[in-house]
Amino acid sequence: MQTILETTFGERYGTPPTHLARAPGRVNLIGEHIDYAGLPVFPMAIQREVRIAFRPREDGLVLAATTDPAYAPCHFEVGRDIEAYEDGDWGNYLKAAVQGTVRAYGLERGFDAVIQSTVPVAAGLSSSSALVIATALALSGSNDAEPDPIELAELMADAEQYVGTRGGGMDQAISSGGRAGCAARVEFDPLRVEPVPVPTGWKFVVAHSLVQAHKSGGAREGYNRRRAETEEALARVVRHLEMRETEVRSYRDLLQGTTSSDALAAGESCLEGDLLKRFRHVVTEGARVVRAEAAMRGASMDGFGMLMNGSHASLAEDYEVSIPELDDLVSLAREGGAVGARLTGAGMGGCIVALAPESTVGRVVDRLAGGFYSGRGWSGSLEDHMFVAEPSEGASVARM
Repeated sequence: MQTILETTFGERYGTPPTHLARAPGRVNLIGEHIDYAGLPVFPMAIQREVRIAFRPREDGLVLAATTDPAYAPCHFEVGRDIEAYEDGDWGNYLKAAVQGTVRAYGLERGFDAVIQSTVPVAAGLSSSSALVIATALALSGSNDAEPDPIELAELMADAEQYVGTRGGGMDQAISSGGRAGCAARVEFDPLRVEPVPVPTGWKFVVAHSLVQAHKSGGAREGYNRRRAETEEALARVVRHLEMRETEVRSYRDLLQGTTSSDALAAGESCLEGDLLKRFRHVVTEGARVVRAEAAMRGASMDGFGMLMNGSHASLAEDYEVSIPELDDLVSLAREGGAVGARLTGAGMGGCIVALAPESTVGRVVDRLAGGFYSGRGWSGSLEDHMFVAEPSEGASVARM
């Protein structure tokens, strides 16, 4: 029996697809807004993913459509310098991936494609990076290229700047290099992905706030402003500590040269207002990631949950990216029996993630359903907005 991808492809192009590229979304368990500060983060690839059915072409055209009629088909030429569509057009993510891959590997053949996604859009679950990774694999597969997963992740992290958002590389790394049954510590410069098995009985509930977390317009300006503030705060602390600015280019460099407590004390001495808050979040969140990995390896669910709670408080108070809907979801999840809950993703909308034992996860889901979603206007099924995440395999491409 044909899938909707195969059926749509045949109807659109008159032939069956030959390959399938797929890339998962992700939920970041802890370590928010610190990847671009150079500090490790702790995400998990999930079962929601972007799938691209494609067929290589003999020329350099890319023709792409989706199974969702809300997104218009697009087409463009493969090349090193591809002119962007209007700001916010979904096709720019395809162009970002193709341009970045061509610049790295010199590929020439395009492809016909139909795209399907089960990753909620603008939910903080990395739907855009999953699309970029899957598109890069489709182009690579059309040219018989087999890029290394981590090398591809680094390339696509740079490539996504095409759409105007400056990220740190976490999303691409876990989408490309995730392992089934595992979360992962993702480190940067160089990019590394270290799998950490998720203990049996740990369940992570993802719940959407029904507020989209856009990466364009005012939201993008807000994210980029916070990044600039973290960089300015770092520069001031480095000068205050009389460290060599040429040797301390990231928070990782800073914390290799001093302790977290000394760094925080320095911040208190030379920063104020938003700069102090941003600095405090980055330093304390980095420490929480280290402790969270140890908690997962030691199967300490309560310890991991406590760190998630601390992370949410820091994101709400110091980084100021929470909103009332996210705070409500976090509170309801804890009331339902979650040992920890926090916003996940960039914030200003999107999702929370809550940790609960398998015996309690049903109560958490019920509390969120009754306390948050009941009476609110939302479309589709509840599973479109809330689900139990499964630690899943990273991206792949194969013949159909």
